[in-house]
Amino acid sequence: MPQLAANGLQLEVETLGDRAHPAVLLIMGLGMQLIAWPESLCQELVAAGFFVIRFDNRDIGLSEKIESARRVNLATAALRYFLRLPVSAPYRIETMADDAIGVLDALGIDKAHIVGVSLGGMIAQSLVAEHPQRCLSLSSIMSASGDRRMPTASLRISRLLMARPARNAKFEVLVEHFVRLFTAIGSPAFPTPPALMRERMRANLQRSYYPAGTARQLLAIVASGDRSAALRRIRRPTLVVHGDADPLVPVANGVDCARKIPGASLRIIPGMGHDLASGLLPILGDALRTHLHANNPN
Repeated sequence: MPQLAANGLQLEVETLGDRAHPAVLLIMGLGMQLIAWPESLCQELVAAGFFVIRFDNRDIGLSEKIESARRVNLATAALRYFLRLPVSAPYRIETMADDAIGVLDALGIDKAHIVGVSLGGMIAQSLVAEHPQRCLSLSSIMSASGDRRMPTASLRISRLLMARPARNAKFEVLVEHFVRLFTAIGSPAFPTPPALMRERMRANLQRSYYPAGTARQLLAIVASGDRSAALRRIRRPTLVVHGDADPLVPVANGVDCARKIPGASLRIIPGMGHDLASGLLPILGDALRTHLHANNPN
């Protein structure tokens, strides 16, 4: 996988398929690496006639880390957010959207379908709002607008998300920590077998483990605040996908996004949580293929 210069950083990028086909840019969520995009879903899109691009966001995976930034105090940032005070951050969601544009520039791609999950959906929304000329369509999956009126995760889920193992925690302790988190936020109707979950967590941790980057990405979400005005500017064909059992970003957030993006289509999947479980992939793959084909260039 090559390192490409994008928006002043070195980002890890992987491409699959034929460059002559319409491009699909996949943007992953909070603290997640490009390998979190299921290989089977990527290959399905390639087989459907698309050039697939996935990459590690800044501060995560094998991409460049923003190590010069000061240590993040998430508790203080959250308090300032709820008091509607400005929150300082090394970068914001808009900056990460510019990173994604930088990936397209580095690959010489003029326009692409933009697909984002969770934080990646927020980045995708910002990208399409600010750079519509570079976008064929938007697919926003289990994401949110940042509207403070929308429901948030329960206290139990929030604690799991914010918990951090000891700095010197052994590898298997880290594995079990993330198994607990991803089991808690996963899809109840499409459960991931524990052995497969552990295999995935081990693969992610062996490739990279950088909790400071996850904290800065979370700070970027808080600092970016309510992005509803940006969503209302989106004029590209949009598909919003959300699960009705999402415990991290409740389904009302998906409904909110679809209402604010002009002309957006909303697909609510029963029993889907906050993951890309194997059992969900046929449903997601079909929804994405239909949306992308409908909005390919003539």
